[in-house]
Amino acid sequence: MSDAIKHECGIALVRLKKPLQFYKDKYGTAFYGINKMYLLMEKQHNRGQDGAGFASVKFNVEPGTRYISRVRSNKSQPIQDVFGQINDRLNGVLEQNPDKKDDVAWQEENMPYIGNLFLGHVRYGTFGKNSIESVHPFLRQSNWKHQNLIVAGNFNMTNSKHLLEELIELGQHPKEFTDTVTVMEKIGHFLEDEVAKLYQKAKKKGFNKKNASPYIEENLSIKKVLKRSSKNWDGGYAMAGLVGHGDAFVLRDPNGIRPTYFFEDEEVVVVASERPVIQTVFNIEIDKVQELERGHALIIKKNGKTAIKQVLEPRENKACSFERIYFSRGSDASIYEERKNLGKLVFPKILKSIDSDISNTVFSYIPNTAETSFYGMTEAAEDLLNQQKTEKILAGGTKLSAQKVTEILSERARFEKIAIKDAKLRTFIADDSSRDDLVEHVYDITYGVVKPTDNLVIIDDSIVRGTTLKKSIIKILDRLSPKKIVVVSSAPQIRYPDCYGIDMARIDAFIAFKAAIELLKDTNQEGIIGEVYKKSKEQQSNADEEIVNYVKEIYAPFTTEEISAKIAQMLKTKDVKADVEVIYQTVENLHKACPNNLGDWYFTGDYPTPGGHRVVNEAFINYYEGNDKRAY
Repeated sequence: MSDAIKHECGIALVRLKKPLQFYKDKYGTAFYGINKMYLLMEKQHNRGQDGAGFASVKFNVEPGTRYISRVRSNKSQPIQDVFGQINDRLNGVLEQNPDKKDDVAWQEENMPYIGNLFLGHVRYGTFGKNSIESVHPFLRQSNWKHQNLIVAGNFNMTNSKHLLEELIELGQHPKEFTDTVTVMEKIGHFLEDEVAKLYQKAKKKGFNKKNASPYIEENLSIKKVLKRSSKNWDGGYAMAGLVGHGDAFVLRDPNGIRPTYFFEDEEVVVVASERPVIQTVFNIEIDKVQELERGHALIIKKNGKTAIKQVLEPRENKACSFERIYFSRGSDASIYEERKNLGKLVFPKILKSIDSDISNTVFSYIPNTAETSFYGMTEAAEDLLNQQKTEKILAGGTKLSAQKVTEILSERARFEKIAIKDAKLRTFIADDSSRDDLVEHVYDITYGVVKPTDNLVIIDDSIVRGTTLKKSIIKILDRLSPKKIVVVSSAPQIRYPDCYGIDMARIDAFIAFKAAIELLKDTNQEGIIGEVYKKSKEQQSNADEEIVNYVKEIYAPFTTEEISAKIAQMLKTKDVKADVEVIYQTVENLHKACPNNLGDWYFTGDYPTPGGHRVVNEAFINYYEGNDKRAY
C-alpha cells in the first residue's frame, strides 16, 4: 500500500495439554510453549509494530510462588525485545543453577515464563497512545487465583464512552478511558460476580474457603461471564483472555469482523489471527485449522477440555475485506487466490483505459503487497493476448508464413519491476509534510524499459490518502516519459472511516472524499455539504440505532468514474507531463474475488453495527467544524 495505514492487532494463544516433561522428552526442551509463541508472534509481525506483549500462567504451583508472568515492550523491535528479555531471565537462572538444566519440575517451580498457558499480542496503536501502558496483554490482579484476569485483543469498540458509564454505574472507578480497560473491567466485574456466587454455593455444600477454590475452578462458567460482559459491546473484536487458575477463552464478534483461527490436537490448543501462521508454526495442513464462528467463544478449561460456545447471536457476515486485500499475509492459500482475482477482475477497466493496446503498455506494481494482484493482472493480460494471437492466426489461415506465425506467437505483454522502495530512506523521513524533496525520492525507478509511446500501468492494492502517489510515485514515474500513467487500485474507493481496528478515523484524509467535495464545488452543489452537516448535527444526540449515514449524499451526485477522474486531476501536479488516469475496483468485483469477507463499510458506508453510523456522523461533523480529532 503506497499510503501505509496502521491496522489490526494480532493475537496468539497456546495451551499445552501435556505435562512439561512430555515436551522436554519429545522436543528436547521445556521451553516448547515459549518457542512456539515467539514464532506465532513473529509470523504476525505484519499486524503490529508499535508494541508486543507476552503472558504465561503456571498450573499447580505452591502458594507464594509466582504463577503469572508478563512482559511488554513498545521499543522499535518489540517482539525481539520481549523475547530477548525472556531469554535473558531464563538463561540467567540456568547460569546460576547449571545442575537444573534438565530438571523440568524445578524449572516449572522456579523459573519465570515457563508455564502451561500462554497469551501473546502484537499491536498498532489506534485508540490509545503508544505508551507501555497501552500495550497488551492487560492484567487485572487479585489474590484469588480465579479472579486474576489477563486480556489481549484485536479490536476497537465504537461505544467505549457508554461502556465506561456502565462501569461507573456498577460502582467501579476505571483508571483509564480506553476500550481495552473498559472491556477488561467489564469481564473482570462479572468474573468476580460468578466467583462470589459459586463460593456461596460451595459454602452451602460444606467447603471451607481453601477447599472452595477447586470447586469454583471446576464449575466456573466462562460462557456466562462472557455473555454478561459482552451484552452491549459494539465493535469488531477477537478477544482472548486467561484466568489465573488456568481457564482460557477467545471470543469473536457477532459479525465476524476480526479474524480468528484455531487448531487442536492431543498436545496443544493454538489460536492466532491468521491461518497460515498456525500452519507454518505447527507444520499442519490447511484443513486442520478451523475458523472460529462469529459470536462464538473457544473456551479451554483448566482440565484441558475445549468447547465452542455461542455467546452472542451471530449477525450478518461482515468479515473485514481489507484482511484479504492487504492486511493478512498473502501466504494463506485462499487469500493468495483472492488477491490474484482482484487483479484479474479490474483488468477490463485497464484494457479500456489503454485502448486494448497491450503491445505498447508496460505493466508493473507498487511494492510489495500489490504484487499478488499484479500476478492476476498479468494472467488476464496474457489470456487476452493469447486470444488475439489465436484470432490473427485463424484469420490468416494457410496464407501465413512460418515466419509470420512465429512473429505473432512471440508477442508478449510487457511486465516489469518499475518502482523499487528505498526502505532506509523511508525510515529516515520522520515528517513527510516538511520534507517533500526527500519524500519524492522514497521510490527508485527502473530506467530504459518505458518508451515515450508507451502506457505505464501500475497497480496498488488500495489508495487511501493519495499522498505518496502525488508527492512521490507519479512524479518519479513521469521521469520515464510515458505517454500515459494509469494508477490502478485493486480495492474500491475508500470513502468512509473505519472504527473496528483500522486506523482510519478522519474522513477528510481520504482522497475520494476530497475529490467528492471538490466536485460539489465545481458543479455548484456545495449546498449539499451544509445540508449533510445540518442533518448530521441534528441526530448527534440520537441513539446509535437511530443514526443515518447522511454522508452518502456527498457522493450521490457523481459516478465512481467521475470521482476517479477528479482524483487523477488532484494527483497530477503541474510538473507531470504524462496523462494520468486512476482506476478503482468495483465493490461488486471485490465481493466476487473475496466472497467470504463481505465487510465493505469503508467503501459503501454500510456499517455492520450501529456504532459505525455514529462514527461516520462524528467524522463528518469534525470535518465540517474543522476539528482535528478522531471520530472515536
